[in-house]
Amino acid sequence: MLKILFSPSENKKNGGMETKKELFGSNDAREGILSEYNNILKKRDKESIKNLFGFKKFSDCLPYINDVFDSPLMRAIERYDGVAYDYLGFNSLDEKTKEYLKANTIIFSNLYGPILGGDTIANYKVKQGNNIGEFAPDKFYRERFSYQLDLYLRDSDILDLRAGYYDKFYELKKPYTTLKFLKDKKTVSHWAKAYRGLVLRAVAQEGINSMKEFMALEIEGLSVSEIRVVKNKTEIIYDIVN
Repeated sequence: MLKILFSPSENKKNGGMETKKELFGSNDAREGILSEYNNILKKRDKESIKNLFGFKKFSDCLPYINDVFDSPLMRAIERYDGVAYDYLGFNSLDEKTKEYLKANTIIFSNLYGPILGGDTIANYKVKQGNNIGEFAPDKFYRERFSYQLDLYLRDSDILDLRAGYYDKFYELKKPYTTLKFLKDKKTVSHWAKAYRGLVLRAVAQEGINSMKEFMALEIEGLSVSEIRVVKNKTEIIYDIVN
């Protein structure tokens, strides 16, 4: 089976009607950091909340001031609402493709840590790189979940579509594949999010189960330019051709 590692998004959709379920790796393992997040919100200290969320105006914080233990839930793959998720276009996909994404995508959340696409989460806000009280999310989840991720991914091929920052949450120890996108021989940055979304969409639509199948996959607008292998990392370099 192919597992795809993916980044979250700063923007999220509000609401949700899903039922609470056990998250990847257990809810109990997250209780401390989630409680700390809730405590910051309950104190209603405007500066602390603005700093945590990364907003300058407190009014922008209001949609996110919710009890994460008692809030409407939405599946993670649907909750996030940034560039990559726009290009993934989850809601436009058929049910079989949606189920593939729920089961095979692992998203690295700044609050919840590694979660499956189908895991149900509350609306929340943590600016990338910020601590949650005494908790540094990247360090906390790296220490708590690395062994479990090692076991979970042991028999799978891995396509790592995370932004570089989320390497801090989990370091892969087995062979894996990453992608790089070039336009006019220059690495794209912002639009790399869009192409990660497009790649994830294509992988899910075709039900790709291995890196061998992925290597045979033609993705509209992308052409393989080079493949580099360094230790356990294979980097596929794509030229953007449209």
